[in-house]
Amino acid sequence: MALLEIQNLTVEFETATGWFKAVDGVSLSVEAGEVLAIVGESGSGKSVSMLAVMGLLPWTAKITADRMLFQGRDIQDLSPAARRELIGKDIAMIFQEPVASLNPCFTVGFQIEEVLRVHMGMDKKARRTRAVELLRQVGLPNPEERLGHFPHQMSGGQCQRVMIAMAIACDPKLLIADEPTTALDVTIQKQILDLLMSLQAKNGMGLIMITHDMGVVAETADRVIVQYKGRKMEEADVLSLFESPKSNYTRALLSALPENATGDRLTTVSDFMTGAEAAGEDA
Repeated sequence: MALLEIQNLTVEFETATGWFKAVDGVSLSVEAGEVLAIVGESGSGKSVSMLAVMGLLPWTAKITADRMLFQGRDIQDLSPAARRELIGKDIAMIFQEPVASLNPCFTVGFQIEEVLRVHMGMDKKARRTRAVELLRQVGLPNPEERLGHFPHQMSGGQCQRVMIAMAIACDPKLLIADEPTTALDVTIQKQILDLLMSLQAKNGMGLIMITHDMGVVAETADRVIVQYKGRKMEEADVLSLFESPKSNYTRALLSALPENATGDRLTTVSDFMTGAEAAGEDA
């Protein structure tokens, strides 16, 4: 049984001109201990798909799915209280832009300990001990001192480590990492990816890696889903995807990498796709 299984997920948002379909019939699954990458350019519906799973989209969004199973239970059928108990404990998410995701009004120690209070029911002493352990686990030096720091007192890479500590605080079975290396320099990106993969292997978590970076896909994933304009264009194991991509959009993504440039200009999506494909329509 898959850890997470989604069938035919659609997400729509109301606009001034009607309903906009941000995710269009996407299906996916991830097993315990597996790394699934969801790749595509900005606006392809990667983050929206996972925010729908987490229940973090605006109430005005129209979300439908044939199934949205976590360990065999349909998340859609859970009461609000049961879903809150699940999200943050068994399913956790690392959000984009860690500095913006942390509350600037509270210390990082308070924010980590709040997760432990809500989901684990720990007392104050146990929460502090666990928070120090988590900060040490994600590689922050002087963790006891760091607990008293506010987000603005830390670098982007340090805030990302705090976000990871919060996400793994309750030993989740599924971790969703949404562009975890965005806005970080190359050295810190490598450290964060190595940290995530180490934690994933150690804890046996299922990991969904949302990214637009094919290099991250090659380095981390077991399987890959390619999305474009809300639709799943292709799904394959990582080796097959790079060696013999099936969709024109995947070929375009791979050919657009700077190292694959063959002339004076980079390849674009339109170089590979028909007019209907580029518009997100059935060819």
